[in-house]
Amino acid sequence: MKCKFKLMTSLVLAAALLSSLAAASEARGSDARGSEAQGSEAQGSGAKSAGDPAWLRDLQKWRDQRATALQAPGGWLSLIALGWLKEGDNSFGYAEDNKIQIAGKGPAHIGIVRLQKSFLNLLPPAEGFPKELLVNGTPAREQALVADSDDRPTIMRLGTLTILMIHRDDQFAIRVKDLQAPTRVGFHGLHWYAPNEAYRVRAHWTPYDHPKTLDIPTVVGTTTHLPAPGVAEFTLEGKIFRLEPVIEDPTSADLFFIVRDTTSKTTTYGAGRFLYSEQPNHGIDQPGEFWLDFNRLINPPCAYTAYATCPLPPAQNRLDVAIPAGEQRYHD
Repeated sequence: MKCKFKLMTSLVLAAALLSSLAAASEARGSDARGSEAQGSEAQGSGAKSAGDPAWLRDLQKWRDQRATALQAPGGWLSLIALGWLKEGDNSFGYAEDNKIQIAGKGPAHIGIVRLQKSFLNLLPPAEGFPKELLVNGTPAREQALVADSDDRPTIMRLGTLTILMIHRDDQFAIRVKDLQAPTRVGFHGLHWYAPNEAYRVRAHWTPYDHPKTLDIPTVVGTTTHLPAPGVAEFTLEGKIFRLEPVIEDPTSADLFFIVRDTTSKTTTYGAGRFLYSEQPNHGIDQPGEFWLDFNRLINPPCAYTAYATCPLPPAQNRLDVAIPAGEQRYHD
């Protein structure tokens, strides 16, 4: 699976800082106000915000950057459409007669994507390509398309729209982003539990002799397969727990935890949350230790948009303990 949640976050953050400083500033201001309100609420419920000053500063900076990244031009809040391709011709555009409709935005007919045995080609609609449609910066023409499973995917632009092909497991889809997406324009900041060092725990790492492959379900009903190099064991509230991380991207040095705890029934996103962590102090191939900071638990993209393809926690990562730390529900 090429759902590069962490990579996407870092890339869109850079884009936001360079090209959307005003929007970033506004987002940070909104997030700060939301964080202040949520912090007061968490303090009232008995959470502790005291901690190492350097750790608190780093955590707040990271939280501000996350809000900025989500609202960036290419961030998750910009998604407005997702259509899965079927073998053959797949028309897309605003009109209802398209197989993939981009509701409320763009020309009636933008183009046709022909899928033939994992090969993608762009064809014109009956009236021809819209004059404003650019493919990798040049006017649209009949040509092959490259999905995001490649290092250089095809990028189509039309006004405020960005259109690209995504590859998830054995399926392809059209994904559309819009600079003026209501979810992006109407972003109202994130909700966090107050920082609490009790949920920053030291975990023991045990590598597997041979990395396992985990079957990870997704919100779109598919199953993806990701390598799990070992298991993390830690103590929380006097109990020992184990979590299996996966390697989301072979080029990433981080461990990717897809988890769920009992707060999902009340205050956090129901499907679960994500946590990215540093590698153990002796690498993933040797026993060691590392920090698991649950204050950095985040919502998956599908918490903000219906057009994401998020993985869900495997059974062994569904914990029977409350972890009131990290990001709370966005829409509540």
